[in-house]
Amino acid sequence: MGLAKENITREQLRLEDLKLSSSIFRAINHPLRLNIVRLVDEFEKLTVTQIYFKLRIEQSVASQHLAILRESEILFATRDGKHIYYALNHRKMQAVVRCIDTLKD
Repeated sequence: MGLAKENITREQLRLEDLKLSSSIFRAINHPLRLNIVRLVDEFEKLTVTQIYFKLRIEQSVASQHLAILRESEILFATRDGKHIYYALNHRKMQAVVRCIDTLKD
């Protein structure tokens, strides 16, 4: 009986990780959003101005894609005075890695 309970918990964990991962995959399933994630990861934290300047895109385009990445919790925003900085949510990305590792087993 203990083994069955452990298996259920493991299966529930797999399902939760899979749901989380699928929402993240949907959010980064766009070349520009993937580039934003890579850029933010490289620089650790960036403002929207830095992002659109480095990627040579319009501010409104950057803001739209940042909203999707924030909504899926891939990026989070923190305010420092009048600046808002975007950073990668490493806990979310670790959940994706766990999901991929689980699927490999």
